[in-house]
Amino acid sequence: MDLGLRDKVAVVAASSQGLGRAIAHELAAEGSAVVMCARGEAKLRAAAEQVASATGARVLPVVADVSKPADVARLADAARAAFGRVDVLVTNSGGPAPGTFEATGPESWQAAFEVVLMSAVEMIRAFLPGMKERRSGRVLNITSITVKQPVENLLLSNSLRAAVTGMARTLANEVAPFGITVNNLLPGYTRTERLTELAEVAAARDGTAPADFYARLEREIPAHRLGEPRELAALAAFLASERAGYVTGQSIAVDGGWIRSVY
Repeated sequence: MDLGLRDKVAVVAASSQGLGRAIAHELAAEGSAVVMCARGEAKLRAAAEQVASATGARVLPVVADVSKPADVARLADAARAAFGRVDVLVTNSGGPAPGTFEATGPESWQAAFEVVLMSAVEMIRAFLPGMKERRSGRVLNITSITVKQPVENLLLSNSLRAAVTGMARTLANEVAPFGITVNNLLPGYTRTERLTELAEVAAARDGTAPADFYARLEREIPAHRLGEPRELAALAAFLASERAGYVTGQSIAVDGGWIRSVY
C-alpha cells in the first residue's frame, strides 16, 4: 500500500529510543525526510545514523529538550531551514515519574505539566501556522492507555496525558477546515526503556523481580504478550498518510486488548 508519504517531512520528538525512534524509522522507510530530536546528543546521533542507513532517507538530528520553549523554537527553525516545511508532527516525551497522590509534590506536578502537556502545546504552536498556510498537515500525539483506563501508581501520567487528549480533541475541530488532522496514539505495555523503568520501580516497591512485573502484565493483556514499538509505528505511519485524511480527533490504542472499555 502506497501511503503517500514519499518526500513528506516529519518531525518526531523524543526519537533517540523507544516509540519515537520506531516511528521515525517507519516514516523514513515510507520515504519521508525525518527530523529526530532528543536531549542526549550521542544517543540521538547514533539513532539518526541507524535510521538513515537502514532506510536511505534524509534524517536530521537536532538536540532539543521539548519541555523548553526555546529548544522547541530552535527545533522548528532547524527543520524549516533544512527542508522548507513540515508536513507531519509527532509530539512525544519521556513519561513522568511514577507515584501516588500523597507522594507527589508541587515540583513534580510542575515538571510533568511542562514535559507532557506544554511540550505538545509548544510543538504544535511552532508548526501549525505552516500547516494552515499550506492547508495540509498531520499532528500525532503519543499519549498512553492511561487516558482511557488509569494505571495504579501513575498519577502524573494519568492526569497530564488526559489533558493532552482534551487539547487535541478541541484542536482537531478547529483545524479540520484547513485539511489538518489531529490524532492521539495510545501505546499499551510495549517493550521500551520506559517499561523497563516501571518494572524496576515496581520490583523495588514490592520486593519482587522485574520478570514478575512483566509476567503479571502479560496475564492482564488479552494478547498475552507485550507490544513491539514497530506495531505502534505502523499506526503512526497510516495516520500520517494521505489515506487517513478523514480520520481526526481520535484516540487509538495499540494495547493487545488491555483497555476493557467499549469506547
